[in-house]
Amino acid sequence: MKFLSWRLWLSLALIWLSVFLYFINYLIFRDANYMFRLFLAQLGFLPISVLLVTIIVNQLLTRHAKRSKLAKLNMVIGAFFSDAGTELLKMIAKYDLNLAKLRGEIISINRWSDSDFLGFGKRLINYDPKMEVSESDLETLRGFLGGKRDFLMRLLENPNILEHDSFSNLLLAVFHLAEELAHRTQVERLTPADKEHLVGDLTRVYVFLTTEWVAYMRHLENNYPYLFSLALRTNPFDPEATPEFK
Repeated sequence: MKFLSWRLWLSLALIWLSVFLYFINYLIFRDANYMFRLFLAQLGFLPISVLLVTIIVNQLLTRHAKRSKLAKLNMVIGAFFSDAGTELLKMIAKYDLNLAKLRGEIISINRWSDSDFLGFGKRLINYDPKMEVSESDLETLRGFLGGKRDFLMRLLENPNILEHDSFSNLLLAVFHLAEELAHRTQVERLTPADKEHLVGDLTRVYVFLTTEWVAYMRHLENNYPYLFSLALRTNPFDPEATPEFK
């Protein structure tokens, strides 16, 4: 209510200021006809002014703001993969018995076109991984994610991730898996039903993580070739990948 009242008072003040200025103009020049013609001319330009200011200029400013937010978001995504995402994906991919299907395509990602990235993203939606995870694997994951808990919390607090639904879903899935594992005091004594539940959470993370990694690789290839080069040399799907040049 206060906001509406403030706008109302500002509108009235601007209108009275305009009337006052026209009145001063009339007192000085005593030319009502000229003032009326000037008023009509300015009134005729008003729709064009509205078009320029509220539509074109505002759209340009909005587009610039979105690009700025997207650039910050990609920095956050880059930090995630650099600190945790790539290593986590490398760990989880080993549990996928159908990994050969993905590896056969992703290993040549440096030769992909934009249509290849889009096509793979669509196929990945229907990809059905077959996860084989032991209790020791889950214990290893629990230790790894436990060490990244503070980092994941800081990422979740970053307002920029709200601009990217799929990455937000990935972070929530990873954080949920970390919490599920943290609440198991004896991973080696899981019931079959409980283990199946954890494998389901792990599979969700695996699919989300692979999707975001591929999208991030596309971003790097198009914008940062030197970062793309390092990402290729640390490809989590390539067992022979090495950061060193051979």
